[in-house]
Amino acid sequence: MAGSAASPSISIVVPAYNEEEVLQEFHNRTTEVLSTLGGPYEIVYINDGSTDRTLSLMHEIRDIDPNVTIVDLSRNFGKEIALTAGLDQSRGDVVIVIDADLQDPPELIPQFLAEWKNGFDIVYAVRTDRAGETWLKKTTALGFYRLIQSVSRVPIPKDTGDFRLMSRRAVDALGRLREQHRFMKGLFSWIGYPSKPIYYRRDARAAGETKWNYWQLWNFAVEGITSFSIAPLKIATYVGLATASISFVYAIYIVYKTLMFGDPIRGYPSLMVVILFLGGVQLVFTGVIGEYLGRVFDEVKQRPLYLLNGVHESRMASLGSTNDMNVRPTDARV
Repeated sequence: MAGSAASPSISIVVPAYNEEEVLQEFHNRTTEVLSTLGGPYEIVYINDGSTDRTLSLMHEIRDIDPNVTIVDLSRNFGKEIALTAGLDQSRGDVVIVIDADLQDPPELIPQFLAEWKNGFDIVYAVRTDRAGETWLKKTTALGFYRLIQSVSRVPIPKDTGDFRLMSRRAVDALGRLREQHRFMKGLFSWIGYPSKPIYYRRDARAAGETKWNYWQLWNFAVEGITSFSIAPLKIATYVGLATASISFVYAIYIVYKTLMFGDPIRGYPSLMVVILFLGGVQLVFTGVIGEYLGRVFDEVKQRPLYLLNGVHESRMASLGSTNDMNVRPTDARV
């Protein structure tokens, strides 16, 4: 895809898993915005192993709109991997990541482009309000973003999701990071480059239900912390040292008391409390070490991040191809 500074070519990357209820409305609103910009564009839909009519709707939309690319993954790999697959297939001068649920309004795209023209490689959206979410989710999200910000070696903006614009060089740099455990918010920050926030009010879902439950959100938080910080390992070291020091001082006290006062051996309950406490601390931090070791295990296997059923390219992506509606066969990206 080719464009100019005045009207750059745009790729919209949209990961989708079971979004049949909202996909058509999303497409209508997004194309309405893009059609006013005057430049070439493509919308890259990634089907992340959906079990409803999401893939069928994508094909129906593409039959009408030649600016649509469909990336069909071989199974459900999760949003972070699906997002990576979409970025790999994008061809625009600028790439905008957005969810299909319309919580992030596509009407912000012109503001993104305005800041890109001002020289920013990354323009990210910061939520000032999170409509349609429970107080528990808002509270846990608030705590997570502040925790990750305090322990991460890379500054990660708080209250910021995946909704953002990236320049072509930023997308190419991100494409060089092929780690298996992908915390995309951290990877977006890791690559650096000039960045600018845009503040907005996040809407409730236009239709359907969220695909994230609290257990998945907990695992997502663990993924983020362990991917961009070794703070849990440091905490394990410090707690281990503190526990060992306290135990050593207590042992000296027991020896002194026995030698000076001839205290008989007693205290089975207190002995069990100490043993269980020390055992519990050891097991907890063995688990922390196991989390990091498991990530090393996954990386050394060097499996591809995802496999494809196929890629149905847009008119703009297939320029130069003899087949304007090119369908790529099953492929793998490492």
